[in-house]
Amino acid sequence: MRTDHYEERSAFERVFDVILVVAALLAVASLAWGLDTQDITVEWTPEGKRIAMERVKTIPAKSEMVPVPGGPFLMGSDRKVDRNAYPFELPQRRVQLDAFEIDKYEVTALQYLKFVLATGRSPLLDWRYDGGNFQESMAHHPVMHVTWYEADAYCKWAGKRLPTEAEWEKAARGEDGRINPWGNQHAGLSRANFGRTGLSGPVRDRPERLLLYPPIISVDKYENAVSPYGAHQMIGNVAEWVADWYDKDYYATAPDRNPRGPERGTQKAFRGGGWMDSTTTVRAAMRNGTDPTVKINWMGFRCARDAKKDMALLSPDARP
Repeated sequence: MRTDHYEERSAFERVFDVILVVAALLAVASLAWGLDTQDITVEWTPEGKRIAMERVKTIPAKSEMVPVPGGPFLMGSDRKVDRNAYPFELPQRRVQLDAFEIDKYEVTALQYLKFVLATGRSPLLDWRYDGGNFQESMAHHPVMHVTWYEADAYCKWAGKRLPTEAEWEKAARGEDGRINPWGNQHAGLSRANFGRTGLSGPVRDRPERLLLYPPIISVDKYENAVSPYGAHQMIGNVAEWVADWYDKDYYATAPDRNPRGPERGTQKAFRGGGWMDSTTTVRAAMRNGTDPTVKINWMGFRCARDAKKDMALLSPDARP
């Protein structure tokens, strides 16, 4: 019996040792990944820059925009309709916006590469292949690891601007206060790319995230989940920077015509949720904010611009 007891303890101890080793490896990997995404600067090699310049010449970019007509829409949440609404989405109110256009897709790695080359910037944190490039399969993935300031600079370089919170929300949900771009049904496996485990962001930049969450996908997926104006993936995949300073209480005092956020603040707003969000946070009315200098692997953006004069003059029914 002593021998059996000894063997049982040894087996247990061996399993426990394995668990300790795995935990240690994950801790080291997590530390390395954290440094990887925050502290390392990627530099071009001559061959890498040549490859990059060839890519922007030969791979078609997804740069279409969709028009959003001027007029009122319901902004914010009504808890009678959406029980998952957070206090900072309240109160729901009718807001009037001028006509504008917004990118049909999230800005892609390929589009951002053109900006990087044109402005003499270094490759992004994700671009570590072939001397400073992203993998070919990532060309139409949303760009990530960009600060608010970098997103703002890209939009200005492209002759556009970041959308306001109000513009982003109208483009995502239309005029009727629906919870999601397609209606009041919750996002499922076929409509959005998000953390379906029900957890919300416990792993973020850690390598084991892929065990719990889906990978980033191309920006043109989910044709069955576009917004009323034809914008893709307004929720899920990556969250998106918007122009406004963030104030959790802003909706209580915001103007009802073309609100542009507080005049100052410490955080910039972002919308839409990303791959690491859960059902409660992947909703068109969900809003949040963070330091504008952070670079995160679940944050991207899309651009907007004022509508052309001839478009703004048309009645809503006459617009394409």
